[in-house]
Amino acid sequence: MTPTALTVAGSDPSGGAGIQADLKTFSALGVYGTAVLTALTAQNTHGVTGVHPVPAAFVGRQLTTLLDDVTVHATKLGMLGSADVVREVAAVLAERRPGPVICDPVMVATSGDRLIDDEAIAAVRTELLPVADLITPNVPEAAALLDVAPATDVAGLHEHARALLDLGPGAVLLKGGHLGGEQSTDVLVTSAGTTVSRRPRLATTATHGTGCTLSSAIAALTARSGGIPDWPVLVEGARDYLHRALAEGASLSVGSGHGPVHHFAGIWPA
Repeated sequence: MTPTALTVAGSDPSGGAGIQADLKTFSALGVYGTAVLTALTAQNTHGVTGVHPVPAAFVGRQLTTLLDDVTVHATKLGMLGSADVVREVAAVLAERRPGPVICDPVMVATSGDRLIDDEAIAAVRTELLPVADLITPNVPEAAALLDVAPATDVAGLHEHARALLDLGPGAVLLKGGHLGGEQSTDVLVTSAGTTVSRRPRLATTATHGTGCTLSSAIAALTARSGGIPDWPVLVEGARDYLHRALAEGASLSVGSGHGPVHHFAGIWPA
């Protein structure tokens, strides 16, 4: 059977983030991609100027209709937009379980634009995290979910990752890119222990969609792996993919702001 992944997320017309980034990532990593749309956005490489949500009931209908027919081996959650959508998605996932669920709790765009309100954050915290097998927040998203000040060092990453694990997800990958410095440090916490991953920080403005791309890469590799996910191995594979995509992003020359990463680095002709 063809490895199949599902993304539940919003649309990005510029193609660097959201549904578009997820489907590109699935394809680049050899996985058939399916998608449920939660919102339309008006955005480009400079920022988001508007969000038009899909009604929660119709998001649920998209999900159940798809899952009635298609076997999904891993699911990635991105921007869900509203508390009603979060609750609808959580309810369907709790009932249907379309493979391991990787939740990227999208709350703030790379440009700094806030994408969901406090009620939706609360719904993610109480209803979505307990049905997620892995969550992949960045520093400000982790702080919002915990209602604390953002971490300022690696010790803070460890503390916040463990606190997030206590909220119910199976594992937590807390991304430390916002900390700055010469290296980008991520902390993975599972019931089995903690893994720290460090990569050299790349000097590039082609960073649009990095969070979407990493979480969808984890979902794609999970869909291909079969069985119980080995999160340290899958996360490192996804980070390898993202590092290549970041390194080659500037070669695309898309937009005049924070351009997209190159999802097909090493696949398209140079």
